[in-house]
Amino acid sequence: MTRDFDAIVIGTGQAGPSLAVRLGNAGRKTAIIERKLVGGTCVNNGCIPTKTLIASARAAHVARRGAEFGVMLDGAVRVDMARVKARKDAIVLQSNQGVTNWLKRTPNVTLIEGHARFEGPRSVRVNNETLKAPQIFINVGGRAAVPDMPGLAEMHYLTNVGMMDVDFLPEHLVIVGGSYAGLEFAQMYRRFGSRVTVIEMAPRLIAREDEDVSSAIREILEAEGIAFRLNATCIGGAGRNEGVAVNVSCDEEPREIVGSHVLLAVGRVPNTDDLGLDKAGVKTDSRGYIVVDDELGTSVPGIWALGDANGRGAFTHTSYNDYEIVASNLLDGAARRVSQRIPTYALFIDPPLGRAGMTEREVRASGRKALVGRMPMTRVGRARERSETLGFIQILVDAETKKILGAALLGTEGDEAIHCILDVMAAGAPYTVLQQTMHIHPTVSELLPTLLGDLKPLV
Repeated sequence: MTRDFDAIVIGTGQAGPSLAVRLGNAGRKTAIIERKLVGGTCVNNGCIPTKTLIASARAAHVARRGAEFGVMLDGAVRVDMARVKARKDAIVLQSNQGVTNWLKRTPNVTLIEGHARFEGPRSVRVNNETLKAPQIFINVGGRAAVPDMPGLAEMHYLTNVGMMDVDFLPEHLVIVGGSYAGLEFAQMYRRFGSRVTVIEMAPRLIAREDEDVSSAIREILEAEGIAFRLNATCIGGAGRNEGVAVNVSCDEEPREIVGSHVLLAVGRVPNTDDLGLDKAGVKTDSRGYIVVDDELGTSVPGIWALGDANGRGAFTHTSYNDYEIVASNLLDGAARRVSQRIPTYALFIDPPLGRAGMTEREVRASGRKALVGRMPMTRVGRARERSETLGFIQILVDAETKKILGAALLGTEGDEAIHCILDVMAAGAPYTVLQQTMHIHPTVSELLPTLLGDLKPLV
């Protein structure tokens, strides 16, 4: 059986549903295909559930600190993990059903459940039928990478997906991977009450960040009782009666860390290995990411790749921006490009890290003359009022053009305040626009003009 459409969207992550609805509303007969869970990683086992769990963990953390604020609690704070999970599940279900219903009630959009594989550059096979369309959009996302670690096949391990089913408190959670996802889970479960050890092969955490950011994040997490083993070598694993053992060194003691559970958080890989891309002629790189141009077109005209599978961003917001670029170019006659967007992201530990633009390391490598402003969170009234004074703010400026090059806000509300800087950067305005803007007191953002008024040469 063969069905013809104007467009086919493969995958229902952040970009897919919005694109399908936009195409459908434009009068184009559109099929959107999902092999597992509508909403993709963000809705089902990524952003929404993890941030929901982080909120529960923060509630426990704040409750334990109640006496600092004059709030006295009788007895110890107890976390009911079954109720924590139930709350998370309810919020995920609401989001999943919301996207599903949105697709089902949109005219010209057909939601098909099944695994899509290309049969050619204009056709895919799903279940027992072939779908054809002149335009095909790939939005298949990615999954947790499972490293080739000795002993892994003989031990039970968790990924971000398995963590969503945990309704108990691990006695000792060992996390392999000291980057964004690993650190969020580390703080979350430490606040729930688990012992937590993070194992990282590199000499410091989140190596893409500047060293001062990395160091400050480690201090924040160590202050909450999280243990770290950096420079880990000879990493392997084995099952034990009491749980799992993870090798961390061939010669330095301790050579292994024994925990009750192990979480693998060592990165992600694209879901492109079982799409039949070769039959369509779609090129991928050495890591399996689909090669795209600046408008997200693949090597085959009429086929686009959006979201994590194209390697041009690993966040929900970059995936959604991919949708905006493709939809604007196809339906509005625009000429938007991936290269026009400013890199920005957050690390959702507490306090969070908000990042935009270039790091200090990247600015130095560029060789340009730059100015820098830096301020500890101890100077921020909002932070002092909340007794959350850890972290700092740093902004980098081009000394000649006066445009902001990048910023790091590690501190309370840093993931929100960063947008003040991001918006000025997107407007192409000089830093003086932000410096001369009156902000509300008392907020984190009100200190940005003050900081920008005291820039120094980056030496």
